Amino acid sequence: MVLNEEQSTIDFWETAYQTGKTGWDLGQPSPVLVAWADRPDVTPGGRMAVVGCGRGHDAVFLADRGFQVVGFDLAPSAIAEADRAARDRGVAAEFVQADIFNLAANWAGQFDWVIEHTCFCAIDPSLRPTYVQAVRSLLKDQGSLVAVFFAHDRPGGPPFGTSIAEIQQLFEPQFVIQELQQSAHSIDRRRNEEYLGWLRPRLAP
Repeated sequence: MVLNEEQSTIDFWETAYQTGKTGWDLGQPSPVLVAWADRPDVTPGGRMAVVGCGRGHDAVFLADRGFQVVGFDLAPSAIAEADRAARDRGVAAEFVQADIFNLAANWAGQFDWVIEHTCFCAIDPSLRPTYVQAVRSLLKDQGSLVAVFFAHDRPGGPPFGTSIAEIQQLFEPQFVIQELQQSAHSIDRRRNEEYLGWLRPRLAP
């Protein structure tokens, strides 16, 4: 399944926000990411990029936990709502309207963390190798990608499905996959379909 060109544009995603066709939006932080942030092996702090941040639920939550968050999204309405959410919560988070595939020019190597949640599944599957390179370019060599992968097998999209095998094939050339496990913390309609990944950049020998 290839995404229609129109669905790759600012107008497509902006219209989705303005018309309320945002089924991916939980109206709250991802329970999978909340459970990750609660783990004893997660130390808050460091600069964090949230790609495809939407209305900022995850970004604001993680900023409140002590990370220095910059959220990126293509849709101006999403960025405006994320800004309001941060102000309402009283947290310092920055939100930038931008195409994630063009971030390296200004943001390369600036982040200790990249957070993925419902961005990978929204893009044209043919762009997934480019996506892997894009998120890798944002990270410092000792950084981490923390991802909530939506691994369903239904046809069509977005959200486009994936599999553990595809995730491994796509990411392992650029990352060491430290953890990739089905989450027990998903909402009911995503139960048994969300996998938490913790990946670190693969360094040149």
